Amino acid sequence: MVKNFKIKIFADGADLISIRKLNSKKHISGFTTNPTLMKKSGIKDYKKFALNVLKFVKTKPISFEVFADNLNLMKQQAREISTWGKNVYVKIPVTNSKGVKTTSIIKTLSEEGINLNITALFTKRQIKETVNSLDKNTKSIISIFSGRIADAGVNPENIIKYSLKVAKKKKIEVLWASTRETYNIFEAQKIKCHIITVPHSILNKFGLIGMDLKKLSLATVKSFLNDSIKAGFKIKI
Repeated sequence: MVKNFKIKIFADGADLISIRKLNSKKHISGFTTNPTLMKKSGIKDYKKFALNVLKFVKTKPISFEVFADNLNLMKQQAREISTWGKNVYVKIPVTNSKGVKTTSIIKTLSEEGINLNITALFTKRQIKETVNSLDKNTKSIISIFSGRIADAGVNPENIIKYSLKVAKKKKIEVLWASTRETYNIFEAQKIKCHIITVPHSILNKFGLIGMDLKKLSLATVKSFLNDSIKAGFKIKI
């Protein structure tokens, strides 16, 4: 079933051992990271971690995010990160923490030929302004946070479709981010999204794809029984 996916699947995480293992998988087309994932993995030295990853992720695209809040410092960090490898995309958030738009530095960096991954996109206006800022001759990715959009009770598919429409005149790939379940891959592929980035925990569930639901039901009941036995639960009757 995994072989039948036409959408590009990126692995989203910052665990060095997992990234190394996933890099050898043909169905994994690239990688994404962010400061939050690095913190969860206990990363202390940002650059050291990135360079260690790039020792074995040499051809597949991988995104590393700036973490400054000042736009000028963001720009400096982006230029530095872009030198780490030809397959590196620099992630730039659509705004800083104060809500200041980053379109000015996106435009500058994109015109310099730096491959960018613009992240934390939620609205059509953000998407339109971002696309307008990106250079047509530079490869770019725009990351739509579909899972978080859905958390707000909004169907992300319409926003993804809009992104695909406005991005098609430039070298821009649309990425479904904030993936919450395996089925999101099928949803993203159905509307012809270019890329979906998937947490390692969900990638580990790929063995369940196509599984008979009756067998899955039985396996679920068995897990309940095993856990209750291990916990030593008892009810006096």
